Amino acid sequence: MVDEHFDVAIVGSGFGGSVAALRLSEKGHRVVVLEKGRRFKPSDFPKSTWDVRRFLWQPSLGLRGPFKMTFLRHVTALHGIGVGGGSLVYANTLPVPPPAFFEQGSWAGLADWAAELAPHYETAKRMLGAAPNPFPGHTDEILAKIAEEDGLLDRYGPTDVGVYFGEPGVEVDDPYFDGRGPRRTGCHFCGGCMVGCRHGAKNTLDKNYLWLAEHHHGAELRPETTVIAVRPDEQGGYRVFTRPTFGLRRPTAVLHAERVVLAGGVLGTTELLLRMKQEPDGLPALSGRLGQAVRTNSESLIGVTTRDRALDLSKGVAIGSILHTDAHSHLEPVRYSAGSGLFRALVLPHAPGATLPQRVAASVRTVLQSPRRALAAAFVRDWARSTAILLYMRTTEGTLGLSLGPLGLRSVLSEGAAPTATIPEASALAERFAEQLDGFVVSMFTETVAAIPTTAHILGGATIGATEDEGVIGPDHQVHSYPGLYVCDGSAVSSNPGVNPSLTITAMTERAMAAIPAR
Repeated sequence: MVDEHFDVAIVGSGFGGSVAALRLSEKGHRVVVLEKGRRFKPSDFPKSTWDVRRFLWQPSLGLRGPFKMTFLRHVTALHGIGVGGGSLVYANTLPVPPPAFFEQGSWAGLADWAAELAPHYETAKRMLGAAPNPFPGHTDEILAKIAEEDGLLDRYGPTDVGVYFGEPGVEVDDPYFDGRGPRRTGCHFCGGCMVGCRHGAKNTLDKNYLWLAEHHHGAELRPETTVIAVRPDEQGGYRVFTRPTFGLRRPTAVLHAERVVLAGGVLGTTELLLRMKQEPDGLPALSGRLGQAVRTNSESLIGVTTRDRALDLSKGVAIGSILHTDAHSHLEPVRYSAGSGLFRALVLPHAPGATLPQRVAASVRTVLQSPRRALAAAFVRDWARSTAILLYMRTTEGTLGLSLGPLGLRSVLSEGAAPTATIPEASALAERFAEQLDGFVVSMFTETVAAIPTTAHILGGATIGATEDEGVIGPDHQVHSYPGLYVCDGSAVSSNPGVNPSLTITAMTERAMAAIPAR
């Protein structure tokens, strides 16, 4: 039995789902957005990461925050959940990938992607309020010094970020959409972007795309609603099966939609499609490429904790500057707000190495070489105030596969080399930062113990290809063999951008939605 009918059902409200919601509701389609996470007001975000109930997402433990860590065998993925998806806890950066991105991977040659996406990148920047960071913090100044030492000042600069700067702490009428958007407050530069902005300065999707779709074009947004199945309807279109995210008794509801846009992120979309591929009345004709070509940005996350108590490394936006160290790599210093030291419980001495004995030896050697720094880092009062997190990313490839296991998604080794937790260039840069900060170098325990890299940018799994033998979706983002079913999230990103993919997902979805006619 079908309970409701819509023109379009959108699963997820991140950078793909929010664009689809606005552009299709603008065209007169009756749109519903189904989001398994909560709707957050600024005051709902935690004051620090230690408030795990309000920060982390693990409903079975009573944790209903916007941030989730997914531990897989070959990668630890960090992602956002809630109305606005990853925008709630991402670091605001909005870069365009280098030219090689548009010419590699399964989508290569299917379009002049750089040219076709160029106008949509400009639209995405405008909608997301991209602006250069005006406030360099202490770690940004250190990065500038390293750039100068290496003769790379021309490759250093402020990041373009989705933040309303205005006058710090001053609330104004909507400055972006001719008064149609919500009131905004100028950035405090508190460093809390990835905890959840409590001041209304961050340009999260609920303040632009979703706001306009819901308040001005009639899109219906249903938070705390989990999609458990999508099945073709004999009469055309699709049946979408949902249930409430929370509660012991969770009845199933069914709605019908002529079109369905899957935008639940790589882990959400890929798992749903893999389940539907197994069902005879689901989507059994899905491409055999489903779950393949899963990428990260080949990144490394390394912390440097200073023992200089006079320094405050938390002031600024989450990522305020960038240095392109070579044609394929760059480094960005990352910060959390003062008091947000939850991750100190998850780090060990940085210990790169191919085998566990090598990593243990490196860890011991690191401590013995700098015992005072190590001791100070272990007992520093405010970890976030005293720690710079260095994000090193590359455009070089490393791929995995995703499949279904007894407990849900699992990572498997696939074609090509897997992402690695050991990048010598990143470790060397971290040591240079440590010298500048009189600090000690740490990394996630999963990297030290098991050599499992961490990523905030998991991509692929339902990539673009000319046929179902080459990809899960076509250049128009429709799933092969299933017209009217679209994938518009990080799953569709078909090569390694080497940068934060949020702007790219937005631009790709703008292009895909532009091709759908008005109702």
